[in-house]
Amino acid sequence: MLIPNKSPSDTTVVVAMSGGVDSSTVAAMLHHEGFKVIGITLQLYDHGMVLAKKGACCAGQDIYDAKMVADKLGIPHYVLNYESKFKEAVIDDFVDSYLQGYTPLPCVRCNQSVKFKDLLEFAKELGADCLATGHYVKKVFNKNMPEMHRGLDLDKDQSYFLFATTKKQLDFTYFPLGDLTKTQTRKLANDFGLITADKEDSQDICFVPDGKYANLISKLKPNSNTKGKILHVEGYELGEHEGIINYTIGQRKGLKIAVGKPLYVVKIDSDQNIVYVGDQEHLEKTTFTISDVNWLDEKPLTNEEKEFTVKIRSTHQGSYARISNLGGSRMEVCLLTPEKSITPGQACVIYDKSRVLGGGWIEKF
Repeated sequence: MLIPNKSPSDTTVVVAMSGGVDSSTVAAMLHHEGFKVIGITLQLYDHGMVLAKKGACCAGQDIYDAKMVADKLGIPHYVLNYESKFKEAVIDDFVDSYLQGYTPLPCVRCNQSVKFKDLLEFAKELGADCLATGHYVKKVFNKNMPEMHRGLDLDKDQSYFLFATTKKQLDFTYFPLGDLTKTQTRKLANDFGLITADKEDSQDICFVPDGKYANLISKLKPNSNTKGKILHVEGYELGEHEGIINYTIGQRKGLKIAVGKPLYVVKIDSDQNIVYVGDQEHLEKTTFTISDVNWLDEKPLTNEEKEFTVKIRSTHQGSYARISNLGGSRMEVCLLTPEKSITPGQACVIYDKSRVLGGGWIEKF
């Protein structure tokens, strides 16, 4: 039972319908089970900016597809214009982060702000009992307390991108696809006769029309491509960079310097407008700090000797680490084995087996 002591026919569920196969299937599943389903689609950016991009989410075609699915199911469907909210919380943050030498993670910011804050509050205003999404993550109850766990399909697991979901938000949110694989989801979509059944997945940075984020930043911030020095970590100059927005930690290609061996970006100093490069071993680190930590465990973190698994990027398989609570929503992460390309601005998510304990943003070092 989705809501204790309430039958499906008395339970109202708002489904965040992005226009893709996952959220469309969620709406169909819940409608089929007898719930009162309301579909909500967010318009997040200017149609002219995204129509040229194949595979964008929350774009013109996606809004149309979501409406077609809702019409087929016979459920109410609303489109909310969150363009200004999205620009302020996600796009502006994305641009400013690059200008400060970080490599941002806009999908998390979008979930953290627009989708799991504004949309969730709107669902409550509608009198809904919960908000359902098409994310591949599991919500598990332990002693009547909700926990977030990795999705069954580890290839599609999205728990890394949802680490910033608060306890209050998790309590109100439902993830019907957590125990399904992507193949099973597409089969269900076909069984329900949804037009999105074979639709390709959306891309990571949905608001960048051509995948060239530096072009977007240059358009919004015309003076962002200020040239500067490329220095080796040992202190000597190697060349000139084309603006720090074009570089990220671990980058090897496109440096336009010839020294007879591969060099990698190991540090970006936005204050001095310097890109530091070094050998591969200079990328290895074991200790770093995370900030704005969202802690989902009911027990606060103690500094006892205990090992956790952490992911330092979405494609990372995970490493063992010890975590120290620094106070003020900051934690220190000490990896048991060195990792390469630990990138400021990315998320570090902390797991206890399959459970998400929390996570935060990697600080500069």
